[in-house]
Amino acid sequence: MDRLIIRRGRPILAASLLMLLIAAVIHGQEPADRASEFVISFIESELQMNPIYSYTMTEAQIFTGLYEGLVSYHPLTMEPVPGVAERWEVSSDGLVYTFHLRRDARYSNGDPVLAEDFRQTWLTLLSPRTDAAYNFLFDVIAGVREYRSGENPDREAVGIRAIGPRTLEVVLRQPATHFLRILCHHAFVPVHPSVRSVVDWSDLETIPGNGAYRLHSRSTGEMLLVRNQHYWDASRVAIPRIRMRFFSPEDDQVTERFNNGEVDWVSSGMRLGEVLTPRTIVVNPLFATNYYFMQSRREPFNDPRIRRALTLLLPLDQIRDPELLFMPTDVLVPSIPFYPEVQGISGSDRDQALALLEDAGYPDGTGLPVLVVHIPDGQEPLRVAELMKDAWEEQLDVTAEIRVTPYSRYFDALKTRDFTVGTIGWIGDFADPLTFLQMWITDSNVNDAGFSDFRYDELIDRSMSLTGVARYNALGEAEEILLQTGTVIPVSHSPAINLIDLQAVDGWHPNPLDIHPLKYLRFTDSAPVPGVIRFDQHREFQLYSSAQ
Repeated sequence: MDRLIIRRGRPILAASLLMLLIAAVIHGQEPADRASEFVISFIESELQMNPIYSYTMTEAQIFTGLYEGLVSYHPLTMEPVPGVAERWEVSSDGLVYTFHLRRDARYSNGDPVLAEDFRQTWLTLLSPRTDAAYNFLFDVIAGVREYRSGENPDREAVGIRAIGPRTLEVVLRQPATHFLRILCHHAFVPVHPSVRSVVDWSDLETIPGNGAYRLHSRSTGEMLLVRNQHYWDASRVAIPRIRMRFFSPEDDQVTERFNNGEVDWVSSGMRLGEVLTPRTIVVNPLFATNYYFMQSRREPFNDPRIRRALTLLLPLDQIRDPELLFMPTDVLVPSIPFYPEVQGISGSDRDQALALLEDAGYPDGTGLPVLVVHIPDGQEPLRVAELMKDAWEEQLDVTAEIRVTPYSRYFDALKTRDFTVGTIGWIGDFADPLTFLQMWITDSNVNDAGFSDFRYDELIDRSMSLTGVARYNALGEAEEILLQTGTVIPVSHSPAINLIDLQAVDGWHPNPLDIHPLKYLRFTDSAPVPGVIRFDQHREFQLYSSAQ
């Protein structure tokens, strides 16, 4: 996320690099074909290459190249478009979806993608033994909740059936207008039978995928994807190679690499003040929220009075400082048309907090265990954690501590749940409030707070059978339970910030999910900017000046 040729559209080259390029031409060392490779820069993290167990946004982006589900994201609207399924029908009652798979849909090793591959992959994902992060998203399918919870171990009771080699039938519990959007999610792609039973893919040399690209090689800090010749739409995949480079959050040269043309797209870790061409900074609204959450599984934090009290003691105006944050907020779900106005905890109230603690049996906090604020490394999480620690220790008879885990290991560390407060930035998987709310149901595998509330579960379940404003009202009522009990402390809604030259790259579009399917990327023929070298087919170079 390596090239000698600097593509058109990049800033002026240093003289020393110019002389090196000239020398390379003189001595017959032709630089590599720049248009054949696209380079992406990511912040390093622990990657799970098995989509069944994937969790992070980085994995989701990579998987847009390696895998494809029944449907996939439109690169601009994020609406579902045909993927492995070339068409589908929906029954008149909205309960039965019948998908017809392409005859030329194949894995990167040439094997056909069959309906049974989807069925077996999904049943593996849903198995109680699998503990897959996103299996709860399929609760809308008949029999799924009972199967994944272990209540009914009969796989045949799940409404997923291969009724032919290339025909998949899915039966829902009730109509769900968001079902096709869910299917765009990377967790629901087919996994090749040869690796389906393997959990850890870190040592696998060959991973058959069915996307526009296949994994060619990977090493510490780098991954190379090459065009999958067996992909059904391979003729329209323009760039032969996608190179992904992974840098430490402390690496201060990521932006310089972009300025020099070594990287085409920086997805994170950039320093905006160092960008030489301002138009390459792409900022757009994102369906995302940064928030802190309070442990709710263990005593005494399973008492909502204590969680609310601790939240009311925080300097929320400083935590949500508008001078430091793009879009401060006290609600979890970003603005969406027709969604009701939800009341979060917007300010401090020491008197109410102390009354709640005394009522719960912890006057002035006496008797509470150590309050552990668990954060990833970074200046902003540390700023907020210090505000929390100081507020609690100054106003209560408690001890608070800050625990810092490197970003690359932080999400796994949250699974231990041996902390009081954690934090995360959540980007919606589809443009619907449910993507922020369903994750908090009692048996969700991404409910790292361990939150459990019968009223909440009932509202989420009821919303599945509702439509329109009534559905949104039920979801809004559920959100208020999260917020008013101090379980979730929203801080800000996030914009998407990327570095990419949209005059030189086509097929990459700003969108509210910040997902950019790799199959659509292509280099354009835009004119070079002044000072950039261009090598033509005769291995001659031209240095463009502002006069040309």
